[in-house]
Formats: sequence, structure tokens, C-alpha cells
Amino acid sequence: MKEKLKQFCQQHNIDMVGIAPIGPYKELERILKDRMDKGYLTGMEEQDISKRVDPQRTMKDVASIIVCAFPYFIVHQEDANISKYAYAKDYHLIVKEELENIGAFLKEEIDGFIYQTFVDTGPFVDRYLAYLSGIGYFGINNHIITDRYGSYVFIGYILNNYPFEPDKPLKKTCIQCGACMKSCPGGAILGDFQINPRRCLSFTTQKKDVLSREEKKLLEKHPMVFGCDICQDVCPHNQNVSYTPIEAFQKSIIYKLEEKEIERISNKAFKRKYGDRAFSWRGRKLILRNLEAQRKTTKDT
Repeated sequence: MKEKLKQFCQQHNIDMVGIAPIGPYKELERILKDRMDKGYLTGMEEQDISKRVDPQRTMKDVASIIVCAFPYFIVHQEDANISKYAYAKDYHLIVKEELENIGAFLKEEIDGFIYQTFVDTGPFVDRYLAYLSGIGYFGINNHIITDRYGSYVFIGYILNNYPFEPDKPLKKTCIQCGACMKSCPGGAILGDFQINPRRCLSFTTQKKDVLSREEKKLLEKHPMVFGCDICQDVCPHNQNVSYTPIEAFQKSIIYKLEEKEIERISNKAFKRKYGDRAFSWRGRKLILRNLEAQRKTTKDT
């Protein structure tokens, strides 16, 4: 059945599939408690650690976890002001549809098959599941790196009641050259496979709190309005990576938002135009705040 699963995924251009065990994940629990003690949290995470380390808290009958990586790299766009992961249609929608297709296929093949799909929506640590399933290995910037697509991948997974045999983690890490740590604008990458996410430029562009003077200067120097790619772009593992074979990530590309347009349109018009984009979830006002912060800081300098 595992071979049938992988063949089906290959037919749909999903060539990175692995099986993670169902836990509980004691090592991850120690990591998460340490992060909490150090204040390395964004506030967007699931607060109940037991839910993050024990899949049975989410699905009582879970017997295995199917983990898939979805590559999204298409181009390095020099004047982009949104992250590469947001160029195409919202990855939550694309990946969710692909996972549901896999679930529907297995439902036809396996009597009594039950499943739940997740794309950045469950309590779990997606990258840890990808690591456990052998899809990729950790970089010191905490990204999961794959051999073919580097770290330009989304992770989706399926909790299910079929006992697929778990895969093994890869026995390697990134080359630990330190390029990502040296290039990180906010100094979020600490060099020991830990990050302080509250100092990450991507977090800064998405936080709803008032931006500090230091954060505004950060946006002036690195004029992004949603997300950040710097630690990925400088990574040796991301040089000469393969382009995504997934058609949905190749279409309807937007890589830059213009301040004049965002100023002019209403919140409703913004939602109508960009509602199916990953950068829309925080709303027009936050995007406009980031654009204005760059302009005002430039004037004040």
C-alpha cells in the first residue's frame, strides 16, 4: 500500500513523500519547552505543548502520518517585496487540495480509511514531521532542506488510521557554513539550530503590534512588505535547485505590491483581488503599514 501511495503521488508531481511515526515526540517536547523558557515564540503557535507532540490528542485512532513536501521555487525576482512562497495562489489552498486528492485515493483503496489533512493549520511542528519522515534535514536557520529543491518547499501531512511503515530521518544536516546567520537582517538565527522568531524580518512584516523604530529601519534597509527570503537565498543548498513541477505554483504570479495601489483600494477591494493569496491573511492595513513605514523612515533619515 505504501508503494501505491508513492506511485499515486508521483503521478501528481509530488515526489517527496514519507511516513512519520505517531509519537509522542519526547525530543520535540524538550525542544519546545526550552524555546518557551527562552521566549523564542511568536504567539502564533499552539500553546498546549502536549497537542504539539502527541498526534493522538488530535486524532484518537491515528496509526501513521503521511508527510509530503511541495516545492514552489520558480524564479529569483530582484525587485520583489513579498516572499517567494507568496508569489502564486495561497499555498494553503493548493496543498490542501493535493492532500485531499491523496486522501480520496486511499479511501478507495483501503476499507474504513479515515484521515485528516493539515497545511500549517494543525498544532504540530510541520518541519519536525518532515524530518521524522525522511523528507529532508534541518538547516541552522530551522528550515527543512531537501536534496532536489533545497528549502523552497511547503509541508503538508495526513493523519490517518492505516499503519503505514514509518520512514527514518536522514542522518545529515546542512553544511553549517553560517551564511544564513550572517545575512539574517534581524539576527534571528542563533547558529546552534535555534532561532529567535521575534527577531525575524518575516515575523516583523506580519506582526500586528506597532513597529518599533528599529523595526522600521529594518524595513527601510530590506523593503519587504510580507515575508523574507534572505536566509534561504544565501544558502548553498538552495543554489541551482530544481524548479517546481507543480503547475499551480507556476501560475498567476505576483511578486510586488505597489504602495499607490494599496493606498487607493478599499479593504473590501483588497480582499476581492488578493483574497486567495497567502499575504492577504493579515489584511490591507498591515501591508500598507509596512509600505508606509519604509517611506516615512526614509524621509526621516
